[in-house]
Amino acid sequence: MTTKHAILSALAAAACLAAASSTQAASPTLDKIRSSGALTLGYRESSVPFAYLGAEQKPVGLSMDLCAAVAEKVRSQLNLPALKVAYTAVNASNRIPLIQNGTIDVECGSTTNTADRQKQVAFSVATFASQPSWLTTTASGLTGAAGLKGKTVVVTQGSLNLALAQKISKEAGLDLVFIQAKEQAESLLMLRTGRAAAWFEDKILQAGLAAAAPDPKALAFLPDQYGGNDYYGLMLPKGDPEFKAVVDGAIKETMASGEFARLYAKWFTSPIPPNGQNLALEMSAALKARISSPSDALTP
Repeated sequence: MTTKHAILSALAAAACLAAASSTQAASPTLDKIRSSGALTLGYRESSVPFAYLGAEQKPVGLSMDLCAAVAEKVRSQLNLPALKVAYTAVNASNRIPLIQNGTIDVECGSTTNTADRQKQVAFSVATFASQPSWLTTTASGLTGAAGLKGKTVVVTQGSLNLALAQKISKEAGLDLVFIQAKEQAESLLMLRTGRAAAWFEDKILQAGLAAAAPDPKALAFLPDQYGGNDYYGLMLPKGDPEFKAVVDGAIKETMASGEFARLYAKWFTSPIPPNGQNLALEMSAALKARISSPSDALTP
């Protein structure tokens, strides 16, 4: 090799190293994971069937399975066979701050992707499509939201549904009194113990907890419907498109391979822990559309 060729080869090698370094630095989240050797996943404790404590008090659910796929993708992307996966419990109030301050790298829960939240965090492609509803007790005799006039209702703290319920109350002249619970399980408890006449929440979250309640037949949904679909996604740090691409890539692979459909059947149309309840909820047309064409868009 001539001196000129040696110099050119050295320059090319240096350029490759610089490019690799630049690529690594382009993702602060991946860089942090690489340095620490650990990926930290945030999980909800009672968001059935997305992320909740199952048998042995370990987090399980659709979102947890998707996050496991993300962990494998990160492990492969960074070439870290020994990558550790750590878990941190989060709730509706602290999930965004914990993403923002780097305590967790991904939130594996049931968080709705909204324009306001996108100002603070990022979201993966959609993993579910949901709608809110009122859950009440059969003993209440209620047949519609109009019967809630002047009554106390519960919403989960940090949920988008508080603002919507307040809007419904104002527009329909219901004069509702609002109380807030820290988690969905507490919201259901307030309903079952008579501290609230109804609970306003995403219907799928209500259905999961209601099915596992000691008295599921004592609970009933009101028929009122509000608006279109809300889309859930895994929540990620804002301003890190390279990390988002890794997360999206993992989810898209499950959708393309049929694994997502299998996971959906596992959690929505089959007996689930800890009590073997079956939500018997077939996949919606809105979610099928997102599987065919994955997107983090807010509307169909």
